[in-house]
Amino acid sequence: MLPLLTWLQGSALASRIRDSLFIFPLLESAHVVGLALVVGTIAVIDLRLLGIASRERSFRRMASDIMKWTWSAFAVTALTGSLMFITNAAVYFHNVSFRVKMALLVLAGLNMLVFELTAGRTIREWDQAPAAPPIGKAVATLSLVIWIAVIFAGRIIGFTTTRASLAEPAPADVNFEDLLGVQPAKK
Repeated sequence: MLPLLTWLQGSALASRIRDSLFIFPLLESAHVVGLALVVGTIAVIDLRLLGIASRERSFRRMASDIMKWTWSAFAVTALTGSLMFITNAAVYFHNVSFRVKMALLVLAGLNMLVFELTAGRTIREWDQAPAAPPIGKAVATLSLVIWIAVIFAGRIIGFTTTRASLAEPAPADVNFEDLLGVQPAKK
């Protein structure tokens, strides 16, 4: 696995992102905005399943309106996350918080599958009801817990991989003013 990870982080795209002053922070910002949309839209659906919000709306209608935003935001988040990953693939891959986040994302997908195979098959029966049947409520509760855990794991990744690298450190004579092209004031 290490040769693949080393190849990924040595690619021209990874180097360009890593060496740029602005690309990585822009990717990270887009990733956070995308994640906020993913979690926010999923929370609206989960709260409807629990009977806490939008109780008067048809579940199918609401889910249909919201899920296109969820999947679009998920695509942005997956793309930006992948681009950030390749910049330091070996370090991220071996980071426990990264692995936990990936496992939680798989668990979120499995949770969604459980919904589709259970309460999702009987939506016609409870579509107008203020809340989903018990299995739908259980899936919604687990979904909220999983997505909150994804957020926490993602934040921990940033704190546990900062400055961790398999590459050589930046030269000591480079400073912030050099990066921005600012000339020091003359005395």
